[in-house]
Amino acid sequence: MNPPERTIKSDRLYQGRVVALRVDTVALSDSRTSRREIVEHRGSVAILPVDAEGNVLLVRQYRKAIERWTLEAPAGGLDEGEDPVAAAHRELREETGCLAGRLERLASFYTSPGFCTELMHAYLATNLTLGDASPEEDEQIQVERVPLAEAIGMAQGGEIQDGKTIAALLLAEKSLNFVR
Repeated sequence: MNPPERTIKSDRLYQGRVVALRVDTVALSDSRTSRREIVEHRGSVAILPVDAEGNVLLVRQYRKAIERWTLEAPAGGLDEGEDPVAAAHRELREETGCLAGRLERLASFYTSPGFCTELMHAYLATNLTLGDASPEEDEQIQVERVPLAEAIGMAQGGEIQDGKTIAALLLAEKSLNFVR
């Protein structure tokens, strides 16, 4: 199937550390043109760590974009050319201090394909070895242990509103053969 839009011009408006912004002028299939604002992102990982007692290790952190504290699965961006599995191990260690004896791929998905290129890779981390977290210097993170059933209920009830965390919880529920 041919794409219904063809890029005829692309202008980069911003290049930052995490994202870039470009505006594409596209030719539509009916000969009209339109503009598309696109956020470019290298990609990211999200990790759902579950300990031997069935608790999920989530991180509470302040998110400036929404001016709120959130409860989320540990996550982070891919470094240039970094393998997602390596990034998942790195982010898990940085944000929770844990090492995963087992890392299982849950899914890869686009976070907001209407305007962003970010492809997120979600993993389930089990057989955890606890250690000391070493978050990046500008991160203020608190690790919270939540029973898996409670975390799923928090996602379904709207208390957890972070999309990657909701997706990881629901995907892990099936992977862990979890039955309530």
